[in-house]
Amino acid sequence: MKKPSSKIREEIAKLQEQLKHAETREAERIGRVALRAGLGEIEIEETELQAAFEELAIRFRGGKPGTSGRKGAGESSTGGRQSEAVAPSAASGGTAEA
Repeated sequence: MKKPSSKIREEIAKLQEQLKHAETREAERIGRVALRAGLGEIEIEETELQAAFEELAIRFRGGKPGTSGRKGAGESSTGGRQSEAVAPSAASGGTAEA
């Protein structure tokens, strides 16, 4: 038995709403941790901060830098300085300079 397209659209809409709520919860959690670590006080370009977060995600996934699987993930406007963005002191909550 096949579902009518209207039923499939309803399911898609419900799933999109669930995804939106899940992403909001995740963003709030990460935001709280980042603020506690002092990232709210650091002046840094958003692209550079995103690159640092990508490197951190790779680190905790057990991968190697530059192998996130995303097209262009190893490239950013930071000119290849991604590894500098997540220095051991910055990752452990130490102070970092922008």
